[in-house]
Parts: sequence; C-alpha cells; structure tokens
Amino acid sequence: MPIVTAHDPGAFCWPELYTTDQVGSKIFYVRLFGWELRDIPMGPHAVYTIFTLGGHDAAACYGALPDMEQQGIRPHWIAYVWVASSDETAAKAKAAGGKVVKEPFDVPGVGRMAVLQDPTGATICAWETRGHHGIGVYQEPGALQWTELLTNDTEAAAAFYERVFGWKRQLWPSPEEPYYHIFVRGAVAAGGMTPITPEMGPIKPVWVSYFRVTDCDATVEKCLKLSGSISVPAESVPSVGRFAVLVDPAGAHFGIMQPA
Repeated sequence: MPIVTAHDPGAFCWPELYTTDQVGSKIFYVRLFGWELRDIPMGPHAVYTIFTLGGHDAAACYGALPDMEQQGIRPHWIAYVWVASSDETAAKAKAAGGKVVKEPFDVPGVGRMAVLQDPTGATICAWETRGHHGIGVYQEPGALQWTELLTNDTEAAAAFYERVFGWKRQLWPSPEEPYYHIFVRGAVAAGGMTPITPEMGPIKPVWVSYFRVTDCDATVEKCLKLSGSISVPAESVPSVGRFAVLVDPAGAHFGIMQPA
C-alpha cells in the first residue's frame, strides 16, 4: 500500500465531503469502498468523520451546518491543495482574479485553511498543516486516485492555478475534447482539466475527486444497490483505464477509476 507521509506544495492532499445526511453517507461509503471510520467531536451533536483505509486517513466528511443549509449549499466533494501558507495563497488567488470564499482561518490543532474560487467558478481549498498532514494513502483501491477540473474556460483556469499553486499543464492527446494533465512537480501528473461540453448538460465548473477501484463496473453496480445513481456511465480510455462518475444517495458527485 503506497503510504504518504508528506505532500509537495501544490499537491492534492485531502478529499472532503459535505453532506446533508452524514449517517447515511458514512454507511454508503463504508460499504462502497471498505473504509473504516473515526469520528472527531465538533461540538454539541456534531462530529467530523475521517474515513480511513488500513488505518491511514483517506478522506473525510461532515454534516449539514446551519449556515450552509440556509445558503442552500448542496452535498458535494471538495478538493484540498497543500500549501506553505494559506494567507499567502489567498492573497495570490485575489491577485490572480479569483475569489476568497472563506478567508484563512485556523482549525485548532490541525491546520489553517482557506476556501478559494477560480475565475471560472470552481471552488477549491488551500490547506496549511499545523498538525494534520492530509491523506496517508494514495492511488490504492479505496484511496484518492485523480482530481479533475471541469471548466468552461481552460485558459483562464490554467493561468489562475499556475499563479496560485505553481501548477503546469500539458495537453494530453485525446480523440475528442482537449484534455490537460496537471503537473505539480516532476513528470507525474496529479490531476486533469477538461472543458465542459454541451453533452455534459448545464453543469457549473467543478472539481471532481476520483477514487481508485479494482473493478469499475462492479463498483457501479454496488453503488446502485446502495441507492446511489450514475452521472457518467462507465467508459474506457485507452492506456488510462475505465472510469465512471457516480452520485451518492444525498446527491454528492464523485468519480471512480480502474487504472489500465
């Protein structure tokens, strides 16, 4: 099992679920991915749930908060990026034409974070560790495999993320729409970026977290049996693998990927 003990600045380091049904979501993902649970108290009648894989942190979720419910925020997965300073990253985001949805704030004992929005409208989090080092397992069945941006302006998005996180992009040969790989450091891609097409329907720019599975089709069937649904049916990409985009019972979208 590939164990992660540290992340490079600019690396995807934490997938997190906001849900209106925390109890149901815990049951769904435990059964789907074989995750274990660790609940951390967040105050009266609230917990932050860490999903673990083989004892290593793999993802997390938290339940509906009053202000988020009032704003009508729907269940969703959001990606976190490792940074040296959340304050400096938020300043870079503003200078690069993005927005700071939530100014940097401390998560006592574990880190400091900010919620950012790129110029196309996709939201992402910056994470500065002060005790919690993000996921401890990566690209293993049940763990985060890939993080992908769907956007209506790849040029604006690429320019923003390069200024904020230092990412580089590279066009990946595709027979259909252009697809870009995102490079943090070195020659290994950490994620991707693709334009929103008319066939995708009226969706807003969004980051999608993909989790690795050993059998994509079997996982799709399991999702349906657990009262989830399908957003993008399973399909294969030559030399890459087989993937699908699913929806949990509360309405949060996420991806699964079976590498070639």
